[in-house]
Amino acid sequence: MLPIAPFRGTPEEIERQWYERVYRGRGDSMLQLTWRAVLMGSALGGLLSLTNLYIGLKAGWGFGVAITACILSYAIWTTLHRIGLVHAPMTILENNCMQSTASSAGYSTGGTLISAFAAYMMINDQALSLPTMLAWVFFLSVLGVTMAIPMKHQMINVEQLRFPSGIAAAETLRALHSTGEAGMRSARALGWAALIAFVGKFWAEGLVVVSAKLSPFMIGTWVQAFNQRLFGPAWVGRTVMLSWEPMFIAAGAITGLHVSWSMLVGSVTAWMIFTPLLQHAGVIEGAGYASIVQWTLWGGVACMVTSSLLSFGLQWRTALRAFADLRAMFGAGRRDAHDPIAAIETPASWFVAGQLFGFLGLAWLGHRTFGMPYWQTAIAVALSFALALVACRVTGETDTTPVGAMGKITQLVFGALSPGNVNVNLMSANVTAAAAGSSADLLTDLKSGYLLGAHPRKQFIAQFAGIFVGTLVSVLAFRLLVPDASVLGSDQFPAPAAQTWRAVAAALSHGVQALGPVKIWSIVIGGLVGIVLTVLPKAIPRHQHLVPSPAGVGLAWTFHWYYGLLFFIGAMLGWWVQKKKPAWSEEFTFPVASGWIAGESFMGVSLVMWGNAPELLRRLFGH
Repeated sequence: MLPIAPFRGTPEEIERQWYERVYRGRGDSMLQLTWRAVLMGSALGGLLSLTNLYIGLKAGWGFGVAITACILSYAIWTTLHRIGLVHAPMTILENNCMQSTASSAGYSTGGTLISAFAAYMMINDQALSLPTMLAWVFFLSVLGVTMAIPMKHQMINVEQLRFPSGIAAAETLRALHSTGEAGMRSARALGWAALIAFVGKFWAEGLVVVSAKLSPFMIGTWVQAFNQRLFGPAWVGRTVMLSWEPMFIAAGAITGLHVSWSMLVGSVTAWMIFTPLLQHAGVIEGAGYASIVQWTLWGGVACMVTSSLLSFGLQWRTALRAFADLRAMFGAGRRDAHDPIAAIETPASWFVAGQLFGFLGLAWLGHRTFGMPYWQTAIAVALSFALALVACRVTGETDTTPVGAMGKITQLVFGALSPGNVNVNLMSANVTAAAAGSSADLLTDLKSGYLLGAHPRKQFIAQFAGIFVGTLVSVLAFRLLVPDASVLGSDQFPAPAAQTWRAVAAALSHGVQALGPVKIWSIVIGGLVGIVLTVLPKAIPRHQHLVPSPAGVGLAWTFHWYYGLLFFIGAMLGWWVQKKKPAWSEEFTFPVASGWIAGESFMGVSLVMWGNAPELLRRLFGH
């Protein structure tokens, strides 16, 4: 079984328990960082980055590629071994390194293109040069990946945050590589769950790809008709409706009840109370998620920011320990040279080198391309580290990274520092959003390695290797898919993420006061709520389970209402099963939930490839 239950004790005792019970005998003896793992991860990540880029331009959504890559890699390598083309299958830790490379290449590098770069094109009606785009994305990736190095100690080693997708990836790998009877039972459960989810996703969205005449028989069509009858157009326009996306129910089972009911509280207050009040007052004139989220996100983001930074500040001793080896570099102290854990962790010198390299590259590019003063780039990088802490903590608790929301905070800051300069506003926020996304992605992968007993430093190298292929493939594909700004905001590529970034940049072009009193008060009240929800558990520790999670509440103000409902349903199911059948729950809850996420994600990617591959290939090859 994976060591999902947290270790107890002081930070030193927790790390020692992990080293002796999980790492020793596995991470120091099993193959993991190999050329075949990195090459397989690069190939799969490059392929999946195309689908994520296309999905992002269509719907502003992206699939995590780690689990899909694990399944594909295992299937490919096992087949090659059975037919005799390779001498040995990949080890579980090789596949873990592989998924780190694939995740970096397929997910971490593309988010900046569908948001800030697309918004830049819409505002300026022109694209940046190809060398500038390649360099900017690469420097951002280096900055984000290395930014996670000091966070790993606190969030994974000491606090042992869940990072549900990391748990799901570890469960998937364990089930695939298991040989014992218990492991085979878990593997079969994961396989059946993945198969059912695979078929369900196809039934929900895939029939129309086969033939438009099958559209009336799809689950998605039934749910849409049901929503119109049960909720009506007004509530559906507020995203208060049902959605057939069971993978979020599975994610809720992994996330847990506390954070999930907090998300439901946030969903209700944002979309069923706050939004109708503003609509009836005439403040919000449109309907639909894209129009409404421009008003709700400010309070939610403020709640997440204040709570995360305060929580980090309240644990200042742990934060100082996380930088102990960094202080030692400057003579402020020295770590024990014989500490076996320090010998396998990523050294702080890599963090310093990566941050310096990324900052210098971005500062030069920003000044040369956008006329951005060097001191503003320095502020953007410093702010990125603070907000990456927020994003990583939210990801650790809820499995959703608020990349766009973090970018909005930087846009707000630079709306005051550089009012009227829309390009600087966009690209400075781009630094924050990309750094937050890359950091959270790395920590999610490192959570998988932590559970499996992997070598942290080797896994970091695998993750770093992925940014080269990811940068090249995603930037070239973006240039081919979006040759000019005319296709953005069209029926072909609605580009909702870019629309949001452009709207915020335009709103801030005349200074912070352009937000108006409603948004400013939302920020103030949301920030105070985040502080209160962080302090209350410390004040009433015996009743802290009754205090909503500020990360869950704040996040629900930035996405659709029905996501909060789906997470809550999954958490309730997981809690009920654990109460009624604890032994079954311990053995099967995580494999079943992980398999469902894997199956639905894989079918989602397959449908995009199936439905859009001809058009994508024509654009790639100019036909």
